[in-house]
Amino acid sequence: VLKDGIDTRLRELILEKQDEYEYRVLEMEIMPDHVHLLMDVNPKLGVYYVVNRIKGYSSSVLRNEFPSLKRKLPTLWTHSKFISSVGAVTLEAVRKYIEDQKNV
Repeated sequence: VLKDGIDTRLRELILEKQDEYEYRVLEMEIMPDHVHLLMDVNPKLGVYYVVNRIKGYSSSVLRNEFPSLKRKLPTLWTHSKFISSVGAVTLEAVRKYIEDQKNV
């Protein structure tokens, strides 16, 4: 679903909300059916808050700009998400993992 221009627009939407939702994208890979993000998030807002805002905003805009999404899916995003802090591995290892996802 996240291809044919939808992926490019999603990238723009995620990046444009950084100041408003107080996060920085350090690495991003958009796969056909999910997104990998390495982010620095304001701890006062929290990761769950930021991810939910990104999902809500991007779903609204993408479904408006790409009406075919409304026909294909009842919702763009599921309620699930995997969130982990970087600590057990280096920041560079996480960056490399995300970058390498396009090659899998």
